[in-house]
Amino acid sequence: SAIAFNLVDNAIKYNRREGHVTVSVQDEETAVCLRVSDTGIGIPETDRERIFERFYRVDKSRSKEVGSTGLGLSIVKHACQILMAELTVSSIPGEGTAVEITFPKRKQAAG
Repeated sequence: SAIAFNLVDNAIKYNRREGHVTVSVQDEETAVCLRVSDTGIGIPETDRERIFERFYRVDKSRSKEVGSTGLGLSIVKHACQILMAELTVSSIPGEGTAVEITFPKRKQAAG
């Protein structure tokens, strides 16, 4: 999916040398949670609201180096809106970022 691809792509691009990316999926009763975390450069709190804007890049010099367009997280945000999924970001500059998406399960009709 475009969501997983873009999250993992960013986690790799904005990681540090010898860093790690962790992807997990948890199946819960009413939702499925996708979590992608990294040990990368992190996102300053002042930038967190803007990272979902088209073409916005936190580290512009690094974005040019890794070939980032600044569209990945915008695509993720819009896909989450379409799927009615909840998107949360937690990050510590210099330590890493975690993005979690909670996809609600559809209720199945009794039959």
